[in-house]
Amino acid sequence: MSTELPKIPDSAPPSFFAVAMEYLVDAGQRSVLFLDVMRQRGLQYREHLAETVPHVLDYSVELIVDGRTLERPVNYGLVRITPPKGVEIDLKRRPFVVVDPRAGHGPGIGGFKADSEIGVAMKAGHPCYFVGFLPEPMPGQTIEDIARAEGVFLEKVIALHPDADGKPCVIGNCQAGWAVTILASLRPEMFGPIIIAGAPLSYWAGVRGKNPMRYSGGLLGGSWLTALTSDLGAGKFDGAWLVQNFENTNPANTLWTKQYNVYSKVDTEAPRYLEFEKWWGGHVNLNAEEIQFIVDELFVGNRLARGLIKTSDGEVVDLRNIRSPIVVFCSKGDNITPPQQALGWILDLYSDVDEIRAYGQTIVYTVHETVGHLGIFVSGGVAKKEHAEFSSNIDLIDILPPGLYEATFEAKSADTANPDLASGKWIMRCERRTLDDIRAMGDNSQEDERRFATAARVSEINLANYRKFVQPWVRAMATPQMAEWMRKWHPLRVQYEALAGQNPLTNAIETTAEKVREHRKPAASDNPFLVFQETVSKGIVSALDQWRDVQEALSERMFLSVYGSPALQAAVGIDPEADPSPKPEMSQDYRKRLDARIAELKSRIASGGLRECVIRGLLYVGASRGMVDERSLEALRRARTNDSGSRLTLSEFKALVREQFFMLLLEPEASLAAIPELLPEKAEARRAGLAVIREVLSASAEISGEAANRLHRVTELFGVTEDDATQANAGPFDPQAKAS
Repeated sequence: MSTELPKIPDSAPPSFFAVAMEYLVDAGQRSVLFLDVMRQRGLQYREHLAETVPHVLDYSVELIVDGRTLERPVNYGLVRITPPKGVEIDLKRRPFVVVDPRAGHGPGIGGFKADSEIGVAMKAGHPCYFVGFLPEPMPGQTIEDIARAEGVFLEKVIALHPDADGKPCVIGNCQAGWAVTILASLRPEMFGPIIIAGAPLSYWAGVRGKNPMRYSGGLLGGSWLTALTSDLGAGKFDGAWLVQNFENTNPANTLWTKQYNVYSKVDTEAPRYLEFEKWWGGHVNLNAEEIQFIVDELFVGNRLARGLIKTSDGEVVDLRNIRSPIVVFCSKGDNITPPQQALGWILDLYSDVDEIRAYGQTIVYTVHETVGHLGIFVSGGVAKKEHAEFSSNIDLIDILPPGLYEATFEAKSADTANPDLASGKWIMRCERRTLDDIRAMGDNSQEDERRFATAARVSEINLANYRKFVQPWVRAMATPQMAEWMRKWHPLRVQYEALAGQNPLTNAIETTAEKVREHRKPAASDNPFLVFQETVSKGIVSALDQWRDVQEALSERMFLSVYGSPALQAAVGIDPEADPSPKPEMSQDYRKRLDARIAELKSRIASGGLRECVIRGLLYVGASRGMVDERSLEALRRARTNDSGSRLTLSEFKALVREQFFMLLLEPEASLAAIPELLPEKAEARRAGLAVIREVLSASAEISGEAANRLHRVTELFGVTEDDATQANAGPFDPQAKAS
């Protein structure tokens, strides 16, 4: 009898033992490689912090202004981005300035990748600048000092681009968003369009059952804990605590998913993970005065949106003073800054769209369906779509008539009309909206507003008591050495330091990982143990998500119950009958200036020439559509290029559009009736002007319905027959031609 074992056919399924061994070998190798990734993360962490100016920008930069040299020194600086090879910059295009958030992390997230806010702006031909910061604040610097410094930076950018067709477009990410709006309200003359991405301007806003972070200040008794943390830090607030707050919002990702994703895909995921962790672990410090301002005035007090913040010289920070278009980019998938917090300031300040127009403001918002908070600034897909469209169409946004709009994006297709008039893969439209569209996303009731007002008042009382009875003792106890020790042993820093440095353990991990890579044997994707591993992982994520949901629901009930107590509200002076967050009224001075401007515009309705008539006719017909399409703007730009008269700058053209818009808004019939008297006698000039109107309107859609009816009326006002109007070409015309 033969003693040889029978051969298993190639088609036979592997035995249980073989499958188990395959998985065990793979799991063991992945464990070693995972530990090596953690070792690399620790080394990267130390190397990053050892840099003189640690950042994660993907571009070379040139220092333009060092904030440490200013009269009121700050740890901020302005740098110019050096365009990568193959990218051409047009110095006549408006510059872009990206201001990075200082929310516990180091700078660079706005230029983290080639497909980033900076990357897409440069591809569109714009010069780019970046405002970043050092890890340590300057002694005594405040939020107001930073705002003033950023004003100096913008002045420098404007001086470097005297021929640019428009003031700088400024992008403020997350916390930088409210910092930018503060400066823009104080120095509106320096700004072109402002893009605020994921910025919580109205921190009380939200929807019950969601957005639990807005309750945290009240549940902790207010901002006294912020002051205590700063005092224990010897006058500095460790930014790692802010990062910890972000991580606490998603325990499944923090405690499991982020690490498991590396472990399960260790052969391919390590570079992406290490790239992100370089920024995520670059913790920075803030002065006690800075963080206290942020928590008291913004997070707990919600004072920015209500126009209650004043500068040191008594100037009110009123967002209604901003004259540049404000673009708000937010997402339903953002649990840090949900759409309600990004857009609630509009409801806090204005009663209706007419009031927005009365202040001459243009507000454009877009709401992404799924992307998370960091994805708003980091995601390459978002950069290629939303940020790329903002960059390409920033001039369209700048000349929009005052009002409220939503930016929508439609992918180009074979059926897209005039695709050559739109750059990129998307068509951007700005569609008119009302405040009801903002309210439909979710708004606080008056009762909830009183709860938040009560929490703010309790915070003030607790902070005052802490400062009087506890703070002197804490400050006497906290030494710089103790503060440094506490920062060093913060749980987040310990994670990075655990496997950093050279020691027998890390050396063994590195050596073993090299051997594992040489003999790597990953398990087959259909290995049942690998499938079971994924099932277990999903179960852990589900359990952690359920635990988070329970905690958030409990937190919400506690907040609503405690601060909804009539006894507590009465005790801290909250009037149950009064509006807890009244809208700021229009000042008498502004009312006088507004009345004078209205009178001036009415007196000039019968002034102008062909150019004014063309813009007036365009606005009248286009208003029936309720939106502006980027293709129409490109058609209008090309018509401007063909002008035989003197060329208007973008700012002059913007002023012209606004004047004609307000004339039509104030006196629609008188504005239209004045057109025949303003037109030149030459029929050829009138036909050319009407052809421009027709070409611009037809660039984005067929002229039909109410738009066709309005165009027919404009055609009659221009004194052109329908046949002549249809056959006319938008050739050169004299935009300065006057009526004889």
